[in-house]
Amino acid sequence: MSETLFDDAGSEAAKGQEPLAVRMRPRTLDEVVGQQHLLGPGSPLRRLVEDDAPMSVFLWGPPGTGKTTLASVVSRVTKRRFVELSAVNAGVKDVRAVVEEARRRMGMHGTRTLLFVDEVHRFNKTQQDALLPAVENRWVSFIGATTENPFFSVVSPLLSRSLLLTLESLDEDDVRALLDRALTDERGLGGRYTLTEEAADHLVRLAGGDGRRSLTYLEAGALVSGPPRLPPPAGGTSSGGGPPSTDASGAEPSPVSEPVTITAEHVERAVDRHAVRYDRSGDQHYDVISAFIKSMRGSDPDAALHYLARMFEAGEDPRFIARRIVVHASEDVGMADPTALQTAVAAAQAVDLIGMPEARINLAQAVIHISLAPKSNAVISAVDSAIADVRAGRIGQVPGHLRDGHYKGAAELGHGKGYRNAHDFPGGVVDQQYAPDELVDRQYYRPTAHGAERRFGEVLQRIRGVVKGGR
Repeated sequence: MSETLFDDAGSEAAKGQEPLAVRMRPRTLDEVVGQQHLLGPGSPLRRLVEDDAPMSVFLWGPPGTGKTTLASVVSRVTKRRFVELSAVNAGVKDVRAVVEEARRRMGMHGTRTLLFVDEVHRFNKTQQDALLPAVENRWVSFIGATTENPFFSVVSPLLSRSLLLTLESLDEDDVRALLDRALTDERGLGGRYTLTEEAADHLVRLAGGDGRRSLTYLEAGALVSGPPRLPPPAGGTSSGGGPPSTDASGAEPSPVSEPVTITAEHVERAVDRHAVRYDRSGDQHYDVISAFIKSMRGSDPDAALHYLARMFEAGEDPRFIARRIVVHASEDVGMADPTALQTAVAAAQAVDLIGMPEARINLAQAVIHISLAPKSNAVISAVDSAIADVRAGRIGQVPGHLRDGHYKGAAELGHGKGYRNAHDFPGGVVDQQYAPDELVDRQYYRPTAHGAERRFGEVLQRIRGVVKGGR
């Protein structure tokens, strides 16, 4: 258990050699990067803070999105005593001790306590139940942080008494803003280091939307690049060999160190991750995704997985990858293996449900399934042929017997007259014209003999024989 009580100046005890990510932790809500849907004017969290009201909040989001940061900022802004528990090593006894101390301080000194529980989903039911009286009676303001869905990991009574706020992964601009601030702020690197554009791109990709990770890797890159260097003497010694010149006050000027440039190579050495050259708005983006699709189409799962891995390591948006896989499942597999689309859609849903890096497994499964599936482009050929006819003006009138006959006066127009309901005939198929007269002979879907589509082709042939009769 850790406890911090912020003073009026908002200062803490000396930070010493704390990690860069800790030193750069925001002190106010306005310093928080990202999560503007939670921090904008009139947002629930800002109103809770500005009104200094008792609260019970769950912060749900991926690692490095600012859950602990928001809790500490709330405590600092509201001047509450801040107590942090980690559900990894805390038990019921610890929870009850914090609650009892909070009650004592409130009764004796009027001091209010904010209890922050990290990884709250790791608390079992008994541990979570121990929080209920404190939350219900507002003996503490409670903030629980979790990377797991609270609806599955938190007991209903506790969740129903709390506000659930969802945090999102930081986008590229957010991560760059964090890096820029850490480079210049005196709490961070204080202008003693600069970052090449390539190194910044690499850090952004490595971060994967995790702000804490981006600062950890930046600090590691700075250590590898070495300490700032002092410039050589500008004028040397005087001609008489006397002491160096002094300023107007008589004091010798302090030498100013030259900033060290952190390169992509420094970051690679520090993090042991090669910088994948991949411009998401340039040729590499289009070349790699093209090779990825063509490798699946060509039934080479190994090559497809290689390009998938390149996109992962380059920080490509997994939702973009998932969308391309879903499209490919119908475009190049289609009815030859209808389950390919189900697998692709499930993988895309997994990206949103569990996120990266775990969703890489689901995407890889979909890639392997589609690569090994029999191939057919009959679906895209069929729909594109139909669209081409419509665009060319080959439309025609809907046959009278298929028109809507439910509204008043429709029968007088002959709408629906002569319609034969397929359910009333053997096999659910009946000889009847469905297409407009101008298109009665058009056949858009032409099944291949690959995989399951061979069977669908045989079924279609029999159906067309009945539906079109002698036509």
